[in-house]
Amino acid sequence: MQKLLQSLLWLSLLTLLGVIVLFQLNFELEAKVLTCIFFVFLLAGINASEFMKGFAFTIWVIAAATLSMMFPSYVTDIGGFKTELLIVPLIQLIMFGMGTTMGIKDFIGVLKMPKGVFIGLFLQFTIMPLIAFSLTIIFSFPPEIAAGVILIGCVPCGVSSNILNFLSKGNLALSITLTSFATLMAPFVTPLLMERLAGQLIPIDVVAMIISISKMIFAPLIAGIIFNRIFGNRVAWLNAAMPLVAMAANVFIIAVIVAAGRDSLLTIGFLLFLAAAIHNAMGFLLGYWGSRLFKMNKRDSRTVAIEVGLQNGGMAAGIAFELGRAATMGLYPAIFGTWMDISGSFLANWWRKTPVDDENLVDS
Repeated sequence: MQKLLQSLLWLSLLTLLGVIVLFQLNFELEAKVLTCIFFVFLLAGINASEFMKGFAFTIWVIAAATLSMMFPSYVTDIGGFKTELLIVPLIQLIMFGMGTTMGIKDFIGVLKMPKGVFIGLFLQFTIMPLIAFSLTIIFSFPPEIAAGVILIGCVPCGVSSNILNFLSKGNLALSITLTSFATLMAPFVTPLLMERLAGQLIPIDVVAMIISISKMIFAPLIAGIIFNRIFGNRVAWLNAAMPLVAMAANVFIIAVIVAAGRDSLLTIGFLLFLAAAIHNAMGFLLGYWGSRLFKMNKRDSRTVAIEVGLQNGGMAAGIAFELGRAATMGLYPAIFGTWMDISGSFLANWWRKTPVDDENLVDS
């Protein structure tokens, strides 16, 4: 079996070379078909390598974004059904799943490590919004695109930050507590930040946005917590399944947004990608050194860096859809979400292999 998987990995490399050659020869349709085959071989073959397994989710995201660019009509419309309509329900499903993994202990965490939680939340809701606002000025994006840049800066961290903190051997308890509190604060903090930073770009109805985010995030999250409280370990299979469901839903949301905004991406996609790379890198960098400035230990600083650098792209996409601007305002969240999974995977694997040398690894 191992030899078969290794063979598929090598075949993926050969098909990638074939894709490049076919595109160079202008055999566009054949190149697109071979691209699909390449991802099939690659996603099957990565199981042959322990190192590559750590990037499985990243490769799924890249595959979804790439194929959506190539076959947008097959993604945005399935049998006459507009797939954009699934964005909000999928986000609600993700939030419900997140809630089923949470309990009172996650909120008691703030009592055990108040310093780390307060510093993490402060950095989360200052660094990313301000960098986003600065990037819109530097790149002079069109108003709705710029609003999407600011939007991704104003949403909280996502579930992927917990996964990557686990992979990087960070402080998982601090990560989960930060994600929980940031998500619960989002219905109130995100609209206020958007009104302040993006109000001059597009009309922002703070009350309507609070209601929208509450329905999309707050209500299913609380429902999940209550479900967990009532049923607990009796549905352990659900806790095991929800991370996979959340990752699949995130991949689907990115695919839909990329497909819907394909034309815009072809014109300003590179600049959006460049902005996303800068935004994400500055989040990691300032999240880490901001924590160190407040005398947090290295492990907790790494944890906060991942929490700050990774944003809830699904929530941002859902808000863009609710505002009727999924194909414009939702573009940057899709690109940022794709890139942060790539960079975050590399960062988590690097930190995993370079353990911290703190003398006293106590929670902050």
